[in-house]
Amino acid sequence: MASTFKPILFLLLSIYTFSPVSSHQHHPLDPLTPSEFNLVRTIVEKSFPNPNPYNLTFQYIGLDEPDKPTVLSWLSNPASKPPPRRAFVITRMERKSHEIMVDLSARSIVSDKVYNGHGYPLLTSNEQVVAATKLPQKYKPFIESIKKRRLNFSDVVCSTYSIGWFGEVKSKRVLKLLCFYKEGTVNLYLRPLEGITLVVDLDEMKIVEYFDRFIVPVPKAEGTEYQASKQKPPFGPRLNGAAFVQPNGSGFKIDGHTVSWANWVFHLGFDVRAGPIISLASILDLEQQAYRQVLYRGFISELFVPYMDPSEDWYYKTFFDSGEFGFGQSAVSLKPFADCPSNAVFLDAYYAASDGTPVKTSNTFCIFERYAGDIMWRHTELGIPNEIITEVRPEVSLVVRMVATVGNYDYVLDWEFKPSGSIKFGVGLTGVLEVKGATYTHTDQVKEDIHGTLLSENTIGVYHDHFLTYHLDLDVDGKDNSFVKNNLETIRVTDGSSPRKSYWTVVSETAKTESDARINLVSKPSELVVVNPNKKTKIGNNVGYRLIPGPVTHALLSYDDYPQIRGAFTNNDVWVTPYNKSEKWAGGLFTDRSRGDDTLAVWSLRNRKIENEDIVMWYTIGFHHVPSQEDFPVMPTLSGGFELRPTNFFERNAVLKTRAISRVHLPNCTTRP
Repeated sequence: MASTFKPILFLLLSIYTFSPVSSHQHHPLDPLTPSEFNLVRTIVEKSFPNPNPYNLTFQYIGLDEPDKPTVLSWLSNPASKPPPRRAFVITRMERKSHEIMVDLSARSIVSDKVYNGHGYPLLTSNEQVVAATKLPQKYKPFIESIKKRRLNFSDVVCSTYSIGWFGEVKSKRVLKLLCFYKEGTVNLYLRPLEGITLVVDLDEMKIVEYFDRFIVPVPKAEGTEYQASKQKPPFGPRLNGAAFVQPNGSGFKIDGHTVSWANWVFHLGFDVRAGPIISLASILDLEQQAYRQVLYRGFISELFVPYMDPSEDWYYKTFFDSGEFGFGQSAVSLKPFADCPSNAVFLDAYYAASDGTPVKTSNTFCIFERYAGDIMWRHTELGIPNEIITEVRPEVSLVVRMVATVGNYDYVLDWEFKPSGSIKFGVGLTGVLEVKGATYTHTDQVKEDIHGTLLSENTIGVYHDHFLTYHLDLDVDGKDNSFVKNNLETIRVTDGSSPRKSYWTVVSETAKTESDARINLVSKPSELVVVNPNKKTKIGNNVGYRLIPGPVTHALLSYDDYPQIRGAFTNNDVWVTPYNKSEKWAGGLFTDRSRGDDTLAVWSLRNRKIENEDIVMWYTIGFHHVPSQEDFPVMPTLSGGFELRPTNFFERNAVLKTRAISRVHLPNCTTRP
């Protein structure tokens, strides 16, 4: 049996949309449905005596996934009754956060406890909209500030900003509003109204502090427009369109939330906080004629974005985009033929609004086969006299994509599955820079550290970082795995046995406990591998998957700086912990205004055993961003990523027998000689 791919032809084809509907019962890891969100809302509201609908808010509703052994047991007999469906709910009521467990099957509340720790839950879209659009409209000091600047009030737009924690003994659930001027452009983030800050108490939903510290010129609208319809000559180069059709249809199938393609099968879920969740990824081994486990569950656990301006109006801009704003909540509808190619299939997703009702985001995901002209493998043999042998296999892969727009930034998130067994994780940063208004119009005027780059007149692009931490619960050919550091060490030749003076070799080290697996990638050259010590290849190697990191980018803030205390999960590039269902969010469950006492770095201090255990690897990919003028007025995508690659997992090249793609000839088409 060999992997096959459908023949392709480059031609335009209409896009179709797929909504995940299956005739089968719920998979235990399926995300909550609209009807289940409504059921959760009903059950929770009925549990409170006469709840005030303006007091009770739903900050988070998501699937409470069954314990891993329960899921694995069900997978061994999928015809059996699935585990009970449960939802984990966080509400706010009377200034308190409630953690509620709802049994959807029994239509009852299993538990309800008040959270008394530090930090607050996810900010909902509704409370941000109310705070940003309604409160400033009637606030007289703010109206006067706009008049003082001689601006048109109807062109002022405000946005919400989390404010972090900076050592306060007591902290309230507040955020700040900063405002922008959209007159003459839709690119409002490039026209900040510096000096004005509104502080909103979210529990009271009112402005509790107001500052108008100074006035600087509002950056000009000229040259900031990015809409195609607003552009004026001269235009850039015209790019010829290229798309393709698959005459025999798509090469993958979707059943409910389970995707099968080539030699891969996996489950695609969705969460208001994490966005895409890939589970139960397994690959077909041709020699064993069986699917083998690779990844039990993977998702982006947190995104830490600290800005580097310590001034009064900027120091607090140290965002946790997943835990404070939600990647799933920030997901946007993908645009056919632009965000995704013509052969893409689209899926919708749902999350719960602050009143518990379901919110639909159309075209949240696209799934498509990528034919990018890359090479899967090739060789030309020139060593045989009078004969040239060339074998080439074009690269084909399957991509799952989502885009989250968190304020000014757009994050393109890709999961790419390759027939060779690799899983590639892609991150694209685009959108609009967070800029600071200033008096400078030329770099000659700058005599001090402005904490950024002067991009245009009166416009500074502030230095900042992006750190995305992935939760990767690898189950390599089974759940009990070990973490191995294959260190590359230089050996000196001192005995005269070789003309060489040195060479390098591999010295393997198996991590016994969590402290052994805290990895700083620049400390020493090594290959990091998750192996199954209980499974070996025919010639005796442990089967495994190795991490191929992206560019190494370390946090540069001091460890005692308050943002870094909260973001201490970025102190290392790699962490390994034993599986624990409750340890999902690297920045803590209650991230907003958290104090760093419930993070991956804290959990790891327990130094638990990780050898031949069910383990989770956490990997952080980072970007230091020094803005440049090419990032203005909208930023070309800056891409990064990493890869999980099989290492002695197969007996040989898994795509050796992959058949070449068939070319398709259409009638009435000619080719040039």
